[in-house]
Amino acid sequence: MLFESFDLVSALATLAACLVSMALLLAVSQQLWQLRWTATRDKSCKLPMPKGSMGFPIIGETCHWLFQGAGFHASRRQKYGNVFKTHLLGRPLIRVTGAENVRKVLMGEHTLVSVEWPQSTSTLLGPNSLANSIGDIHRKRRKVGIFAKVFSHEALESYLPKIQQVIQETLRVWSSDPEPINVYRESQRMSFHMAIRVLIGFRISDEEMRFLFCTFLEFMDNVFSLPIDLPFSGYRKGIRARDALQKAIEKAIREKPLCTQGKDYTDALDVLLESATENSSELSMQELKESTIELIFAAFATTASASTSLVMQLLRHPAVLEKLREELRARGLLHDGCLCQGELRLDTICTLKYLDCVIKEVLRLYAPVSGGYRVAMQTFELDGVQIPKGWSVMYSIRDTHDTSAVFKDVEAFDPDRFSPERSEDREGRFHYLPFGGGVRSCLGKQLATLFLKLLAVELAGGSRFELATRTFARMVSVPVVHPTDGLRVKFFGLDSNQNQIMAKSDEMLGATV
Repeated sequence: MLFESFDLVSALATLAACLVSMALLLAVSQQLWQLRWTATRDKSCKLPMPKGSMGFPIIGETCHWLFQGAGFHASRRQKYGNVFKTHLLGRPLIRVTGAENVRKVLMGEHTLVSVEWPQSTSTLLGPNSLANSIGDIHRKRRKVGIFAKVFSHEALESYLPKIQQVIQETLRVWSSDPEPINVYRESQRMSFHMAIRVLIGFRISDEEMRFLFCTFLEFMDNVFSLPIDLPFSGYRKGIRARDALQKAIEKAIREKPLCTQGKDYTDALDVLLESATENSSELSMQELKESTIELIFAAFATTASASTSLVMQLLRHPAVLEKLREELRARGLLHDGCLCQGELRLDTICTLKYLDCVIKEVLRLYAPVSGGYRVAMQTFELDGVQIPKGWSVMYSIRDTHDTSAVFKDVEAFDPDRFSPERSEDREGRFHYLPFGGGVRSCLGKQLATLFLKLLAVELAGGSRFELATRTFARMVSVPVVHPTDGLRVKFFGLDSNQNQIMAKSDEMLGATV
């Protein structure tokens, strides 16, 4: 018995020694990890490095970021200030908040900073994407390429009835479902259908659409993964999804010339092909595939996120929904609970001032994308600290909205803050930047805004819906802002008049898309 007790004590002592040794090893390795990045400061600059923590070796603070979501940046901003350093997704970066700091970063494109995405994102989008292009290549593609024409006023006018048809069909499906729907997932589906059928102009079967949708979800789920290329890693899953997408897209592109006859509008892919011909710049199939994926990427996740936030805020604030209806009635667009057919044009949408305020407030309070990535081309100063050459910089959109002094009662949903009488955003455009800013501001912002406005009009004009849960779910911000349960909502059937209008819209959609 005595020897057994001695053996137990000895084993416990050995275990304790191992644990202490591991703790010391971890502490030493973490300290060396911190010193490794501190040593990268620009010694020719007298300013200090930003405060912050680089987390654990290799993984940095990625796990904290994934679990804490928006709370991660808020807690570190509170501790370290508006400019702090961290290590996320396999690389060191400096997080920047505040209108003046963000303005300096965005307006310093091509001089102080250049675009840089996380390695996984850059690889999955491809080297030929506009997001990855820099310098003169970026300027040329943005000015004379697809993006110069695809979001013009004339293009948006031609997209409007097609987008409205997609939204109406979606709402009819939601209303016919006896069970509550997952608004976020179904908004993803709606945004994807809009991108494929309207923006890209593919005419594919329902089975092919389902395959593309599921594959693109897999792509999106891993586009911001750690760049660890192992068989079961998110990065490898993203690559497999990208390859499957490109194969299906190539098939659709090769069939597309046979499917465009009789179309009454020009889609984005048509513009890309025409623009390449006009500029004597023949595009390879690989460039076409990457451009197509980038267009879907731009139109998909952020639009689905904002659509879900819009539905949620209309549920939370029925007075806002009723005020939207009053504006539609005043413009003669809503009569006896139904939208008037054939009255909705782009110029008409632009006259709906309260609608504009509602969409702006949704994007202020729930900006879908938290920020953008850059890399310092030279050492420069922000908030009294140095941003060393070669360091990644992430400017914050959502945090800048949340901390801006120009907005009163920032946590409240108050569309009237954007009314002409108040115009809380008039003190500078970098206090409000849901679509970024500078030469890399989102080129699809007009399309996204139009989509949201049309959805709001349809929701206010002919839909009845209510929350299917007792409380609203918690919001998370990775990869885009969305409710944890997807937002469970019960939609109710529309009246027969509205159903007739939607049936006619379906016929038009089948004939023109």
